Amino acid sequence: MPPKFDPSQVVDVYVRVTGGEVGAASSLAPKIGPLGLSPKKIGEDIAKETAKDWKGLRVTVKLTVQNRQAKVSVVPSAAALVIKVVIGNISLDDVIEIAKIMKPRSMAKELQGTVKEILGTCVSVGCMVDGKNPKDLQQEIADGDVEVPED
Repeated sequence: MPPKFDPSQVVDVYVRVTGGEVGAASSLAPKIGPLGLSPKKIGEDIAKETAKDWKGLRVTVKLTVQNRQAKVSVVPSAAALVIKVVIGNISLDDVIEIAKIMKPRSMAKELQGTVKEILGTCVSVGCMVDGKNPKDLQQEIADGDVEVPED
């Protein structure tokens, strides 16, 4: 038999949801049911938290559970951040802002490497950066033609 759950323990649960929508409680139940939380109520909390900024986008949500209380926070992926900003064309300044947000989760040593990662995401999403192909911009950064400010 597993040990009894300690209610004062802090547990992080990660869930992929569509922003602004109340997901199926049945998909949340196996993850948060054993923690003594109501899947229906948590689903509503997640929908409320993601409604304004992430409506219609798939994002990862982190639930920090302690004493049968869940705190909802959005953990955006690079793709979600790019898609949120993009309308066919995105500026290099926007890419650098996204890179600053993603820096803690990036494996790159410097901000320049993180900017290149975000440009790679722009390639996969299919958007242009300042009217250029993101691959060309990556090459220009590698060659030193484009400056990326250090944070």
